Amino acid sequence: MPTSPGSVERLPHDRSHLLCEDGQLDKPSRMLLDSIDRWTSAMLEDDLAEDNGLGENVVGKVFSRDRGVIAGRYAVERMIGKEFRSCSVSWHIGEGQMVGSGDQILSIEGPSEAVLKCERVLLNIVSRMSGIATETAEWLIASGGFPVACTRKTEWGLLDKWAVHVGGGLTHRLNREDAPLIKENDLAVLEFGSGNGISSVASAVKGVDFEKDSAFCIVEVCDVGQALEAATVWSECQKDRGGCEKIVLLLDNMGPSLSSMASAELVREGLRNWCILEGSGGVNRGNLRDWVSDSDVDLVSSSAVNMGVTPLDISMIIGGSR
Repeated sequence: MPTSPGSVERLPHDRSHLLCEDGQLDKPSRMLLDSIDRWTSAMLEDDLAEDNGLGENVVGKVFSRDRGVIAGRYAVERMIGKEFRSCSVSWHIGEGQMVGSGDQILSIEGPSEAVLKCERVLLNIVSRMSGIATETAEWLIASGGFPVACTRKTEWGLLDKWAVHVGGGLTHRLNREDAPLIKENDLAVLEFGSGNGISSVASAVKGVDFEKDSAFCIVEVCDVGQALEAATVWSECQKDRGGCEKIVLLLDNMGPSLSSMASAELVREGLRNWCILEGSGGVNRGNLRDWVSDSDVDLVSSSAVNMGVTPLDISMIIGGSR
């Protein structure tokens, strides 16, 4: 068994393989489909929207009023296929493709009342998810392709995560069970109940179920000392078990400068190869270049990738053929 960490081909923050089958955008997983069902059912119920099959057959065309990345196709198709079976949807722009102002995104055909009843929810889905995908793509452009992840702060759960993935970002954890994240409150509880002279950081790392969670385990640290301590205990535990997986050190609100210091100290102590460094807290598009050039982290994460994002401006026009 190897006792030193190798290179990481894919950051563990990329959980897209859990949202689509075989890594293909056109094959949403059961996990994603179940999430789509929950969210779209709630939206339709709030909007009192249901398919009664009444009215003459019409065609509604959805156009973009701005430039962006399209996301939400599979949420729309799933919703129409389950809840508006009298309607059918045709796409002019694929998932993850760019759209320009005035371009047609899709058309929906069916009884007039059904098309009108699903119009708002359909537009909300495509507009919001495309807004997130577009924002994510802009972050990646600003970072020069440096890895950017969202967080578990979401408004639409896995739909937000999917849109980030479509835009080229990393999903990070999909839920609490996806990977352990040891945060300051966990450390505070350990510190309070310890009384054995062992620091909370050391206790937390030693308490990890390495057989189950070593492939993706995150410890939040707020200074260089905590980073060194977590990495030291992790490396010792891994050497004892013959493991080679890396720990993710979430450098919380440390900024590019202090993050760089932490990386340098980890290198000096021979621990850097045991770590994936995640810069988080205060990361925005305005300081993204500083993180890329000055921090020596492996990725950054920010809720700004998907929270409070401007939706893509789209509209539906009814009439004519597809």
